[in-house]
Amino acid sequence: MDFLYYILTGGLLLLASPFLILRALVSSSFRDQIRGKMAGARSLPKLKDTLWIHASSVGEVRLAKILIAGLIKEGESRPIALSTFTPTGYALALEEKLPNVFRLPLDFPIWLNPVFECLQPSKLVLIEAELWPALLRQCKRRGIPVVQVNGRVSEKSVQCYVKLPAFLLWMTEGIEQFSMRSQTDADRFLQLGVAQEKVQVTGNIKFDVTSIETEDKYHPEWKADSRVLVFGSTRPGEEGPIMEALVELQKEFPDLIGVIAPRHMERCREVEDLIREFEVDYALLSKQDDLINFSCAVLLVDSLGKLNAFYKSAIVTYVGGGFNPRFGGHNILEPAALGKPVLFGRFMNNFEEEAKLLTQSRGGLQLQNIEELYDVLKRLLTNADERQTLGQSAEKTVKANSGALQRNIELIQST
Repeated sequence: MDFLYYILTGGLLLLASPFLILRALVSSSFRDQIRGKMAGARSLPKLKDTLWIHASSVGEVRLAKILIAGLIKEGESRPIALSTFTPTGYALALEEKLPNVFRLPLDFPIWLNPVFECLQPSKLVLIEAELWPALLRQCKRRGIPVVQVNGRVSEKSVQCYVKLPAFLLWMTEGIEQFSMRSQTDADRFLQLGVAQEKVQVTGNIKFDVTSIETEDKYHPEWKADSRVLVFGSTRPGEEGPIMEALVELQKEFPDLIGVIAPRHMERCREVEDLIREFEVDYALLSKQDDLINFSCAVLLVDSLGKLNAFYKSAIVTYVGGGFNPRFGGHNILEPAALGKPVLFGRFMNNFEEEAKLLTQSRGGLQLQNIEELYDVLKRLLTNADERQTLGQSAEKTVKANSGALQRNIELIQST
């Protein structure tokens, strides 16, 4: 099947090449992306017996940061390298100064082989849902063990894999252990025919977000009487209702500041244009030396790696992506771990277990539609006791479900 896969993917690349070349000619950012992917690990020093960790985008890179810190704390002696797929994930990994960072090249042997030669990996660790056929088959051929940690598989993915179960089993043949974040995710893999002895439930590393102490490089300080609402990881279609709610709330609570952090930095110009339509004073974070004298109604976060710092200073948080099933929600555990009330939408298919636990413990509030935002925020702003109860429940829920980090570290070091 390897030969058939390479013939098919090679053919598709040839067919797509005129479109890729055309796009590269008209888009400098696309050219940079292709250049970064083609470079692969060539910028790294020659390594040996590397522990190779792969994380796709920003969320997985944040999880990789926790995992790497835990491994080093537990005495991991092998060199560690981190590959990412998206440009935002790569940028964050560089900003966090994670070790030996590079962009994963296209999933084809001609581009993957130099990576293997540079890293000479002793093991590959895949974070969450990153399964690349050629990468996995190359590991199998070279005898490199593969472990998936914090594994997840969505119902949508199951519907795709169930049509070609032989393809999934061929692709994942070399994975020694699927370390799943929940029983639901484990059951889905078992349903697809993955051998039971390969699948175990170790819990969600994201619940261990506060278990590894890392240095915060950014500490926003506000005026003493400021009340901050943070809207993190917002997606298209959310910023408009958020601004409508903010404008109304600021009429009743003049000390209120709204912090909006789009999920993707490339949308900041679009979100800025939308904010202008509401004719309120706003500022870009990149243009602020400090926030102690901040006097605008809205702060637009146009810099990576700052969201968690703003969650710390919030009285209520909102995490986006939950009002469109295509997005599937984003990480609601980061504000919850900080003891903050967290609001999110109904479509949390990427964070099913987390949403269930937080709603059951009353540490988070799941809204059925975004139009509820104004009423819920107004209630919380006028009820400090409810805010405190929600925040305490959120923090307790995260702490009660921690421990997955240590279990996965032991798995990585033992297999």
